[in-house]
Amino acid sequence: MEKDDIRQQRIDLAAAFRWAARLGFHEGVCNHFSVAVSPSGDRFLVNPHGRHFSEIRASDLLLVEPDGSVAGDGEPPEPTAFFIHSRLHRGIPQARCILHTHMPYATALTTLEGGRLEPVNQNALRFYDQIAYDDDYNGLALDEAEGDRMCAALGNRQIMFMANHGVSVIGHSVAFAFDSMYYLERACRNQVLAMSTGRPLKRVPDDLARKVAQQIAGEDNSDRHFSALKRILDREEPNYAS
Repeated sequence: MEKDDIRQQRIDLAAAFRWAARLGFHEGVCNHFSVAVSPSGDRFLVNPHGRHFSEIRASDLLLVEPDGSVAGDGEPPEPTAFFIHSRLHRGIPQARCILHTHMPYATALTTLEGGRLEPVNQNALRFYDQIAYDDDYNGLALDEAEGDRMCAALGNRQIMFMANHGVSVIGHSVAFAFDSMYYLERACRNQVLAMSTGRPLKRVPDDLARKVAQQIAGEDNSDRHFSALKRILDREEPNYAS
């Protein structure tokens, strides 16, 4: 029988999938979320290949062992999921949870030459100096070398914009990573809509942007936000936790 903490991680990650689907952050049966369940990050939970975000249950999640096998003789995860998540979990201690998506507005910015999330709205300010920009699209991540390259590109940042591809968001918990992903997409949406007017963006000065980022970090509401989202699922889609 699994330990209670792993069981809770399953429930939290399943909730993240269900809400990502509700918010339109899914793409077919692609994209992948994971959460580490060992101190070194060499064991982690990840979604099974071929499941839509909206149907994933806690019990569906694969437990990947240090040698790359799946506990219980399950089918291996999608290859890019394995090579991205296994290397980031092992290489970046703070990457306890990794959410990789092609959510529309954030991905739109990655397709622009020099695309950057600018400090032009309050949601964007929370990510001031927390985004790494990997401007070298290198195709699908189908080996450890590409996973390691991405690990080096992310460094000590919280978010990676992957040129011509999508974004990866990391956090110390599922709740924190999901909260960051949620506000990141809202910040990107605000910027893309502002850019669509053809008018110049009104940047917040760097010193003020840095101050606001520290203020937001000092009143972290990610646990409250995620608990509220799970309460909604408990009422409307309780099978997510099964």
